[in-house]
Amino acid sequence: MSEKEVLLTPDGLKKLEEELENLKSVKRREVAERIKVAIGYGDISENSEYEDAKNEQAFIEGRILTLEKMLRNARIINNDEIDLSTVSIGSTVVVEDLEFNETLEYTIVGTAESDPLKNKISNESPVGRAIIGKSKGTTVEVSVPAGIIQYKIVDIKR
Repeated sequence: MSEKEVLLTPDGLKKLEEELENLKSVKRREVAERIKVAIGYGDISENSEYEDAKNEQAFIEGRILTLEKMLRNARIINNDEIDLSTVSIGSTVVVEDLEFNETLEYTIVGTAESDPLKNKISNESPVGRAIIGKSKGTTVEVSVPAGIIQYKIVDIKR
C-alpha cells in the first residue's frame, strides 16, 4: 500500500518540523521526568499521576510517528508553482457568498495544514473541493449541512 502524499506549503512544512523537534527534545523529557517522579510515589497500580504520564507519553510517541510519516511523504508547494489562472493548493482565493453578499478569503492548503479559524481550508473540505481547479468569475455550489451555498470566485492570488 502506498502512503498518501502530504501536500504542504513551505510555512506548513516549517510548523510541522518545529512541532516534531519540540516533541522529541522537550516533551519527551518532560513526560519521562513525570513518570520518574510518579514511580517515586510508590505503588504504581493505583497511581493516577503515573497513569496520566504514561497516557501522555503514548500520545506524544503517536504524534511523533504521525509527524515523521507526514514529513516523509511531504510534497512542498512553492509559491512559483501556484498557477493564478485556477484555484490550487497554496492559492489565496477571494469568494463572494451570493446569498449573504459577503466576501470571504481562504487559503487552500493540504489537510495537514488546515486551520479554519485562520481561513486556511483543506483542498479536501467541501469548499476546497468545490473551488479547486476553478477559475476567476466561476460560480460554484457547495453542499453543506445547512444546505447549498453559492460562491463566486472573485480573485485568485498567492
